[in-house]
Amino acid sequence: MDAAEDDPFRDLGVRLSDEGGTLRVASATATSMELCLLNERDASWVERTVRMRRDDAGVWTGRSALLTPGRRYAVRAQGPEGPRHAFDRSKQLLDPYGRGIVRLDQDSWRSAVVDDGFDWGGVRKPGTPLQDTVVYEAHVKGLTKELRSVPRALRGTYAGLAHESTIAYLKDLGVTAVELLPVHAFASERRLMKQGLMNYWGYNTVGYFAPHPLYASLPAQAAGPQAVLTEFKGMVRLLHEAGLEVWLDVVYNHTAEEGPAGPVQGLRGLDSSTYYRQTDEGRYIDTTGCGNSLDASQPQTRRMILDSVAYWANEMQVDGFRFDLAVTLGRDEHLTFDPRAAMLQDLQSDPRLADVKLIAEPWDVGMGGWQTGGFPAGWSEWNDGYRDTVRDFWLTDTAVARGGGLARTGIGALANQLAGSSWRFSAERGPLASLNFVTAHDGFTLADLTAYNGKHNVGNGESNRDGADDNRSFNFGVEGPTRSERVLRDRRRAMRNLLGTLLLSAGVPMLVAGDELGRTQRGNNNAYCQDGPVTWLGWHLADWQSDLHDVVRRLLAARRENPALTPTTFATAGSANEMHWFNADGRPMDDAAWNAPENRTLQYLAAVPGSATLLVVHGDETPMRVALPAHEGIGGYELLWSSADDSARGTHHALREHVAIDGPTLLLYRASPAPT
Repeated sequence: MDAAEDDPFRDLGVRLSDEGGTLRVASATATSMELCLLNERDASWVERTVRMRRDDAGVWTGRSALLTPGRRYAVRAQGPEGPRHAFDRSKQLLDPYGRGIVRLDQDSWRSAVVDDGFDWGGVRKPGTPLQDTVVYEAHVKGLTKELRSVPRALRGTYAGLAHESTIAYLKDLGVTAVELLPVHAFASERRLMKQGLMNYWGYNTVGYFAPHPLYASLPAQAAGPQAVLTEFKGMVRLLHEAGLEVWLDVVYNHTAEEGPAGPVQGLRGLDSSTYYRQTDEGRYIDTTGCGNSLDASQPQTRRMILDSVAYWANEMQVDGFRFDLAVTLGRDEHLTFDPRAAMLQDLQSDPRLADVKLIAEPWDVGMGGWQTGGFPAGWSEWNDGYRDTVRDFWLTDTAVARGGGLARTGIGALANQLAGSSWRFSAERGPLASLNFVTAHDGFTLADLTAYNGKHNVGNGESNRDGADDNRSFNFGVEGPTRSERVLRDRRRAMRNLLGTLLLSAGVPMLVAGDELGRTQRGNNNAYCQDGPVTWLGWHLADWQSDLHDVVRRLLAARRENPALTPTTFATAGSANEMHWFNADGRPMDDAAWNAPENRTLQYLAAVPGSATLLVVHGDETPMRVALPAHEGIGGYELLWSSADDSARGTHHALREHVAIDGPTLLLYRASPAPT
């Protein structure tokens, strides 16, 4: 068996040699294809064409001595007519594996040949263990666009993110991985462009192998795709040199070609019936809500996704990937989600991805689309159950209690989330399967969770119809900005409780850029089309914002210094880590305490060899006195952090000592060993 039969999809895209370049493009249904070599100054002008030849596996090959670094090129294809096809020989199409990309206008893009060579200077991936990981979700542009310590020309760019002042800020804060909203080359939807808006988040991919050119500095954009690629790699190298991992939010579930009437940019014009899920009548089967869904049950599509991930993991040295609407990737040929689906298994088993962290957004909008906890071992998942429980406990339950009702979130539900969500994830996967978050790019910011009961999305141009209605937020008595000291005090305390819960829970925490600064989006919970101050981080801080930032720094330091907060397995009989639960009186929790809806107080003692912590949770506005528990091997407690009054930090307490709590509060103690 020759190499082609062994791996029919080998070396797709452009491969360079001393004789020029070879382009290989997969299309199971095309009947002819040609490589178009474009003019250097006018990328819409075809200077020369090369007829491509098809092999038995449906891979088309063309060679040219002119296919060299810097060359713009496109592909034209012909094929059968019919409702499942979109062949049009007049269309100049993107190479699905194109590593450089040039934008002519909104719907017109061209591929460009680049040289992958780059001097990494011996810098390697940090390889941060998952249990030590703290994720910082950020937008390349929004993070530094208004950061004055970054030179003006670099603000909002790859180079700005890698600037020494940005890196110093991230290191000082204590995060370990920067998860970037999509940086694959993307376009704005036609609907948004007609409204004078744009796709700011980037979940509308044009090319899976090329970095988005508009995030590069202006000189790099002017110099072309090679310079854009170099700037991206330089960013990764500098972040790695500082010990920070780079994760990407990747969108392999749909493309910018939208619905059947959308633009024809690449995959649709090359092989629509293979790349996209369709009925026999050509109706697109959309499990993404974006007009189309890639069909990862097809080997050709699956290989493109796998090769793209491997390219970013190796050539670009990316450390982790968060897969948007990952359930779509795990759907079989019958549209049923299967945790053993070939796409999910390939991502786990490909040796090129051996050191890569895989994170699923475990839902889509299709039938059976909610699959939190349903992904296989080796994957972590965004835990929406964690988000909802934590928001309910600190926010909506407070609103209910103020209205005279009983809280809907029992203490047991919160306890499970604190301890790693064993109700949702199997013992085999453990707490590190849970990527914990209270906020994300999609939804209210942390500050807005405490300031708005409802969304305020009129600026998105959809009459406030877009965005989630179930926000589990509470404005503490006033909608939006206020000067009420009481309301502001309650909001800021709630923010501290939300952050404390997130950063002290077992699992992998994700902090959204700006939440540590109390950033607001003015009540917009779907700011995907807002490119401006509403989504950019503001760096002119009031005193309370600086205080909130310091809270996050202290919490992350406590997380690093106390391994009991980062267990790798659930506590079970005979395991190395322990977990004990006590009520407000310092006695072990019984069924009555677990099940009483009025019980809002809990003490959680966690221990691993060499480390023990006590987390006291009081989720009620009524004052309480808590007796710190006595437990075998524990000699006393040192207060590390209080969400109510951090001035008492460092005080020591004896076993069974009573501590006064004046409202909703988290207290973190380091437990000292008993004298031997």
